[in-house]
Amino acid sequence: MHLGQQIPLDGLSLKELGDSVLVEIEPQRKGLPFLKHVEYRIISKCFQVPVQRRYSDFEVFHSLLLQKFIYRMVPPLPPKRILKGVLNSISDREFNDSRRRGLQRFMTLVIRHPVLAGDELVNIFLSASSADIQNKLRESLKKTGDEFLTSQMALHGKVYLPADIQSQAAANREVIANIHSSFYKLRDVAERMAHRSRENSTDLFMFGKDLSELGSDTSDLPDSATLGKAWKTQRKSLVELSGEFGLLADKAAHQGSREEDEVVEKLNLFLEQLQSYKDLCDRHDSGVLLEHQRAFEKRNGPVATHLKRQSFSEQPESRLTQQENTIITMEMRSYFSLLCLHQETQLVFTHLPLVTSILGTFVHSQIQGHKEMGDVWGDLHPKLKSLFENANEVQSRSSSQTHTSRGLKACTVVAPS
Repeated sequence: MHLGQQIPLDGLSLKELGDSVLVEIEPQRKGLPFLKHVEYRIISKCFQVPVQRRYSDFEVFHSLLLQKFIYRMVPPLPPKRILKGVLNSISDREFNDSRRRGLQRFMTLVIRHPVLAGDELVNIFLSASSADIQNKLRESLKKTGDEFLTSQMALHGKVYLPADIQSQAAANREVIANIHSSFYKLRDVAERMAHRSRENSTDLFMFGKDLSELGSDTSDLPDSATLGKAWKTQRKSLVELSGEFGLLADKAAHQGSREEDEVVEKLNLFLEQLQSYKDLCDRHDSGVLLEHQRAFEKRNGPVATHLKRQSFSEQPESRLTQQENTIITMEMRSYFSLLCLHQETQLVFTHLPLVTSILGTFVHSQIQGHKEMGDVWGDLHPKLKSLFENANEVQSRSSSQTHTSRGLKACTVVAPS
């Protein structure tokens, strides 16, 4: 039996990895005057029905995904607010935008996961009305239980696993851990570059503002000042030049936003998938099987049905039979957990070609940003040249008039009486 014919995650291409989703902040806060909260508008390409969700709805959704798909990569949620009363309006906006980005990454990874995306929990979260959404999600999980109880592969998980699964799993975890470390470094560098672009924007804006203040100064130089008239001519042009630096500041700010949106966000998306893989491995190692050994009780599905039939034929009222069933269930869960871990590892490897895409986006972003800035700098150079030429003309006329005036005075002195 070929592995790829039985495990749906194998052989997937990036184009097959799901839907697109958009998370936006609703412009108006909801709730009582002193208890207002932010709501998020979610639009999924698959459902095409905008829904409003609070952060607490995301928390319940995330918690239930972890309960149902304990053996899968469930992406992390962005953190809760810290020191809520201390934040000012600017940092509050920054926090909300950061959280919105985190929620969009969370939903993107969920909707791209070939197992999670098709689940009823996701269907409800992306399509049901906001009224009582959390209870709807909880009721859905109660009806089905976790993935192990409803998966056909859970009965024969061992059959689908490679013979050397333990050594493969250890080697794969080390490889992915190294990739995780490298991507953290790349993301940090990309964040610093985006930050420098925004700082450059601020510096250019301040440079233009200072030029404008200098050009707007109406105080006159003393008559004895050398090149005083030339300075007056130059000063009038400084206000116009300050606008050019404002344009440069806009281009630099746009470059920072482009680096943030197109490079840093993609790196963060992949990093959070790698983090969810690490969390999955930690759950696998921490004895999650023991915590779920009773999850099959009072549930429906192929695994529960199989165990009930076996128990009936072996006198289920006996303690020995119950212990044997518990051992069998734990063994089946162990193999199913390994199978899911193997599948999730393949899913991570499926996303590795994104490195090329991210690198291409990074290079294109730099080319575009330098071109836009270069065009403005190029337009600024002839304006500066014209400014200096005009100043030189004023200087020449002023010098000529000065010499003429001195010559007239000299002629007056030597004229006969």
